[in-house]
Amino acid sequence: MSDKIDVLLVDDHAVVRTGYKTYLSLSSRIGDIYEADKGETACQLYTQYQPNIVVMDLSMPGIGGFESIRRLIARDPNCKILVFSIHNELVYVTRAIKAGAKGYITKNSVPETLVAAVCQIAGGGSYVEPELAQQLAFNIASEKDESEQIRQLSPREFDVFCLLAKGYTTRKAAEKLCLSYKTVCNHGTAIKDKLGVKSVAEMTLLASRHGIIDNLAH
Repeated sequence: MSDKIDVLLVDDHAVVRTGYKTYLSLSSRIGDIYEADKGETACQLYTQYQPNIVVMDLSMPGIGGFESIRRLIARDPNCKILVFSIHNELVYVTRAIKAGAKGYITKNSVPETLVAAVCQIAGGGSYVEPELAQQLAFNIASEKDESEQIRQLSPREFDVFCLLAKGYTTRKAAEKLCLSYKTVCNHGTAIKDKLGVKSVAEMTLLASRHGIIDNLAH
């Protein structure tokens, strides 16, 4: 029985996937590497190939990373997922871990970190980038986790919330997420109700306070 680690790479940028594949292929521990450009495809390929680990981006069209994690875990509670994202804010880390991911590293990590994280998680462990892990531990100890209001948002609502808070128009957010304009409008209304805000400006301030977007005060 092979002890090679089969990997499913999920990222909507082909060039980025090629880079990951190159890094991973250099390790003698890595076996077959499959690729998906969105969460829907990842769920199909996971069922087809049963890889040992899924390396998942969060910002993708379609169902997005958080919902992809949720669906994969629902399909297979033993699914091992490593999030590999540009986002280094704790709100993303905590949501990913709570959704079922076994690890989280940022795309600023050195290539060796990706290989180490994949091997550790595939072996039954977990891996959070050291700096993020330290911040996460402090956050939990200080009881300064995400606000209850933000936790109420569904994975898709959270995606819409992030885009609107960053200044995307409803139409642009719909295009980015491959959703209808009406659907994003409905999500926007639900988000405002759950967060207790009346405008996108208030939404942006809330997102800034929680580190979801850069502080816009300048």
